[in-house]
Amino acid sequence: MALTLNDIAKEYVQLALGIGLHHEHYIDAYFGPKEWKAEEKVPLERLFEKASTLYEMVKDIEEQEDEELRKEFLLIHLQAMKTFISQLNGEKLSFDKESYYLYDAISPALNKEDLDKTLEEINTLLPGEGELHLRMDEYNKNFVIPKDKLDDVFCAAMNESRRITKKYIHLSENESFDIEYVSNKVWSGYNWYKGDNYSVIQLNTDFPMYINRAIDLASHEGYPGHHVFNSLIEEELVKGKGWMEYSVYVLYSPLSLLAEGSANYGIELSYSKENRMKFEKEVLFPLANLNSDDAALYYLIQEKLQKLSYAGNMVAQQYLDGTISKDVAIQLLMKYSLTNIKRATQRLAFIEANRSYVINYNLGQDIVKNYVEKYAENENEATKWQIFSQLLSNPKTASMMQ
Repeated sequence: MALTLNDIAKEYVQLALGIGLHHEHYIDAYFGPKEWKAEEKVPLERLFEKASTLYEMVKDIEEQEDEELRKEFLLIHLQAMKTFISQLNGEKLSFDKESYYLYDAISPALNKEDLDKTLEEINTLLPGEGELHLRMDEYNKNFVIPKDKLDDVFCAAMNESRRITKKYIHLSENESFDIEYVSNKVWSGYNWYKGDNYSVIQLNTDFPMYINRAIDLASHEGYPGHHVFNSLIEEELVKGKGWMEYSVYVLYSPLSLLAEGSANYGIELSYSKENRMKFEKEVLFPLANLNSDDAALYYLIQEKLQKLSYAGNMVAQQYLDGTISKDVAIQLLMKYSLTNIKRATQRLAFIEANRSYVINYNLGQDIVKNYVEKYAENENEATKWQIFSQLLSNPKTASMMQ
């Protein structure tokens, strides 16, 4: 009897869980059978052999008519698994090669002159004198959410993002989340999906949180971001179709480009520039006891800052490829992220921990945006949401979207 993709799925999940015993952050979420969990470490050489065998097995399978994308998705993920195992075993890859094999994409090269032009545009807008990143740090202090108001502001942002998302995406009646405030992390927010439509969303309080980050994090970690993405995968693919390979979410895999990219694109899909500013000025600013008189300039500056988002990829590439030192990397992050040395150091710690994963946020956002808007063909918001929802329920890697 010929093997099917369903036969492979269990072995794929067990392989992923086995790799997870060698790296504590490899498995981001698992909601499959408990008995599939590995109990003892298997040597990396044997895991690599298993991944190679599964890859060839999937290649040889004659998939059903509706499973071509499923097969392609599995092949790309098995290749990423082989790469990650090799890296655990000491293999060194350049930044671009690593991102290609792990995330199915390469971040575009940047022109520093364009970045410097954007800095100059911000320089003309920002009040004060002195170094630009220091002025920005001082200016941003006017928009810090007081710690005792953080929960009120973030919950309001979560509720609004949830309300908007549920207008367009049907979610299970039991979907829910809890919020936790943590410290000593290299990230600003994290969604821990626990299965059965439930997430724990953590916010890092190491640094003051600016008012614009409330909607960013609520949308990215919650609605229509990671919480919705994982819930749809569980309901539509694992429970609905029995495609068990989706019961494990491997962090360092091509799925993360879609996860992070869709979570970021979901922010602008949920909030037009006008609607976002209106909600924040009328609801979030008052909850945070902040003055909204300067909001227009604040958001103009934030818009300019978005044009610098790829600079972090450039710094990560140069630092991880060994062409710049740690001190130079921090200086460049301060310059192009317009932040202080403490935040730049935290950002570099994230890069050190997660390496080329950084491309998933900005490049992933652009790939998802282009995919949705290509198929929406300038139709109304409901059409964009429909295509976006279909993408989350039927995941594609970067090359599959392009």
